[in-house]
Amino acid sequence: MGAQAAARAPGESLWSIAELRERAGVSARTLRYYEELGLLPGVRRRAGGRRVYGPDELERLRFIQRLKALGLSLAEIKELNAVYAIGGSTRAMLERLGELLARHRDEVDQRIAELVGLREEIDRYRSRVQGRVGTARSSRREDA
Repeated sequence: MGAQAAARAPGESLWSIAELRERAGVSARTLRYYEELGLLPGVRRRAGGRRVYGPDELERLRFIQRLKALGLSLAEIKELNAVYAIGGSTRAMLERLGELLARHRDEVDQRIAELVGLREEIDRYRSRVQGRVGTARSSRREDA
């Protein structure tokens, strides 16, 4: 094992990419992509060059998945990593996260309003269509 892996606490679990992929529910390609983007910094490698992951990486992946589910882009998540790295504090990152979430909530509210308007428009159009269907039926009856 490399020096980085050896620095882990004795008995702490290390997983292969396949094991982490299964635990996190993401593809190996996604894991490699996140590493390439810098979202999974400091991934350790064994002497043969194979990646190994631990609980910290799993926790980070779950955090990334949660942020994505809340509507944040990978670019925004990367920005949060940068804020944390530059500021060296969780507080700075959480403040920026709060700003991003507020903006996303406003966007969701706007989309909801647009969808409500669309639903109302659909209902009006359906009523007109149903009215025309009723008119067409009664015309056919009169022609018969």
